Amino acid sequence: MISSKLTSKAQTTIPQPVRIALGVRDGDEIVYEIKGDRVVLTKKRAEVPTDDPFRTFEEWDSEADRRAYAKL
Repeated sequence: MISSKLTSKAQTTIPQPVRIALGVRDGDEIVYEIKGDRVVLTKKRAEVPTDDPFRTFEEWDSEADRRAYAKL
């Protein structure tokens, strides 16, 4: 079992194994879903506008692509 402590400001650090399992990194949003006495964490998926003509080009949306095209 993986655990973390809650600070006096109601903050916690998501442990690395959980971040890896969720595939989250700096700046990503997390969704909390309450199910009875449990809370399910998931990575918030980007909402792609339906009128976006480039929505089918997801293969060009990798970290390497973002670094390569960052200064253009």
